[in-house]
Amino acid sequence: MSDSIITPDPLVIRSLEFIGPMAEAGGWRPPSELPEIAFVGRSNVGKSSLLNRLVRRKAFARVSNTPGRTREINFFRVNNTFVLADLPGYGYARISKERKAAWKPLIEGYLRRSPMLRGVVQLLDVRHDPTSDDDAMLSFLADVGVPTLLVLTKIDKLRARERDERLQALTDHLGVDPEQLMPFSSVTGEGRDDLAEAVVSLCAARSWREHDDEDGAAAPEGAPPDGSHA
Repeated sequence: MSDSIITPDPLVIRSLEFIGPMAEAGGWRPPSELPEIAFVGRSNVGKSSLLNRLVRRKAFARVSNTPGRTREINFFRVNNTFVLADLPGYGYARISKERKAAWKPLIEGYLRRSPMLRGVVQLLDVRHDPTSDDDAMLSFLADVGVPTLLVLTKIDKLRARERDERLQALTDHLGVDPEQLMPFSSVTGEGRDDLAEAVVSLCAARSWREHDDEDGAAAPEGAPPDGSHA
């Protein structure tokens, strides 16, 4: 009999339902009744593949070779306990200026105002330094004050020596402790359970907006974004 310990899955997917999109700032969106976790990253960072691996579905999120295809915030109810919000990728050069101009208030407005938002999963490609768009998004998230998980995608594409070098470089660039970076591979599954456990913990935690309310620092409902960039 093997002595290995089987760790229980921190997020067993029992039900998964698409509940609608949000196409424009201030437009229709599903009712905010459950804790929400938003996933955000630049185009082609591997978000769709990560989401497929996280919920253990092969075609949950469309994996496309054309970055910037997702134009809306798509909402999915998971196990009737929380909502996963899939935000449009940012930073793709071929996207028209008009679409970029539309996405900025959509993304920023949602992150700033959604009453049930519990946290954000910010995706970064481990092979590259964060772009100016990544840095701007991280600054915006810090300004809003929302709890943010930093997930490094495509870790399987690095050799062991490259991996150590890249993790150190990103630690230095972002000014965070190594423990705050979560390596992830949609191919091997590395990091899946760590991310799942973190998402479950965020959903169960007290809302960060309540802390802001106590400090008198929360942005009023409907207040416009302050000019931070996404």
